[in-house]
Amino acid sequence: MADNKYTLEQDHQLVESLDQLFEQQKSAFRQQPYPSAEQRIQSLKKLKAAMLAYQDELVSALNSDFGCRSADDSKMGDFMPTLMAIDYSIAHIKKWMKPSKRSVGVLFQPAKAYVMYQPLGVIGIITPWNYPLYLSIGPLATALAAGNTAMIKMSEFTPATNEVLAKMLSENFDSSQVAILGGGPKVAAHFSTKAFDHLLFTGSTRVGKLVMAAAAQNLTPVTLELGGKSPTIIDEQIDMKDAVSRFILGKTLNAGQTCVAPDYILCPSNRIDELKSAVAHWFNKMYPSVENNQDYTAIINDAQLSRLKAWLDDATEKGASVTTLGSDSLASCITSGKLPLTLLTDVNMDMTVMQEEIFGPLLPIVSYETVEQAIDYINDRDRPLALYVCSQDSQFQQRILEHTHAGGVCINDAAMHVAQDDLPFGGVGPSGMGHYHGPEGFKTFSKAKPVFAKGKFNSATMAFPPYGKLIHKLIYKFFIK
Repeated sequence: MADNKYTLEQDHQLVESLDQLFEQQKSAFRQQPYPSAEQRIQSLKKLKAAMLAYQDELVSALNSDFGCRSADDSKMGDFMPTLMAIDYSIAHIKKWMKPSKRSVGVLFQPAKAYVMYQPLGVIGIITPWNYPLYLSIGPLATALAAGNTAMIKMSEFTPATNEVLAKMLSENFDSSQVAILGGGPKVAAHFSTKAFDHLLFTGSTRVGKLVMAAAAQNLTPVTLELGGKSPTIIDEQIDMKDAVSRFILGKTLNAGQTCVAPDYILCPSNRIDELKSAVAHWFNKMYPSVENNQDYTAIINDAQLSRLKAWLDDATEKGASVTTLGSDSLASCITSGKLPLTLLTDVNMDMTVMQEEIFGPLLPIVSYETVEQAIDYINDRDRPLALYVCSQDSQFQQRILEHTHAGGVCINDAAMHVAQDDLPFGGVGPSGMGHYHGPEGFKTFSKAKPVFAKGKFNSATMAFPPYGKLIHKLIYKFFIK
């Protein structure tokens, strides 16, 4: 794992640099407040070319930051969705920029009304450590598509990746358009206090509250992409091996260090053993070993590994049955910085693992007797960022959709709704607020400015005072009723 310690002196210098960059970007945006579609497309093409040119170096840096980051996890979880999002924006920018025509009431004719989508200005992006490329460059691409400048605060836990990204972006963009900063919590806290025109934060609910409180001092609008305990519901009838094949990659990709990873499974009580067997089948097939397997990503750092181990010990002490998958011993995997997928049954709400977002390869299994019981279990808790349904029964699917809330849903899949460029992404309640991705992302980073335009003839003069004329009586007769 790379050294992620920043000195106070370094943080102090970064804070000063942050202030200067912010003023520089504000000034640059005033000079060019409405980039053309061609300029925006050119910026995105440049960003894509840079990503491809730096692919190997970035994959290596991610591996360094994690201690072992599967190259394929990096390609599937960071590179592919980022490049797809850039391509999607390039293809749609001209359409998104077109003014949206709106109707004008009879009383106000002749006139026209429309909404123009105007760049907001300087966008702040705060990025977590788990997918440092996708969650920095993805929002950056959307901000550029909407015509903004952007400043990115990277996590202190990915210093190697931050260094490569900084080099990549500085070679292709002037800092007045795109700026990137590393640094520790002091820099992140100061970043949140800047009067950005919009601030996007991806991370924990706890830190999201702090970011929102800081942004409120400037009335800065925020999009919060948080997390929570995302459930997977398995119905009574689906083939169990098929059901597990639908969510297992979403749970094991990046060793479960994913905000939309399935957090726990709701399973019919009479199918628990069948579920455990099917999960073991798929996991052992995907990862015959864990300790020395380059396909299996390590936990990002010792602190996160210790947290997961403590939660596992806590669950065991409070009565959970633990099944560690894979051919390696748990102790040897932990020594190598890894944690194999570990199933927990007989869980209860006294366990920390059932109270907090897991963010790792622990998988509690909760039994239910009826679908109403499963729905109540979900609704009794905070609304999750994602919800997954494993069922071929359309009535079962619809019942879950209509009776639960979640930021997003997959039916017979997990996590892949995030990669659908034409779908908005965002949480609800404690799992977040606001959306980005696709057209919703473009609108998030734009001001939908209403415009009402009249030509040479001004019909309003007929209704000027003095009141009591026939025109006023007619207006009231037909429009106040």
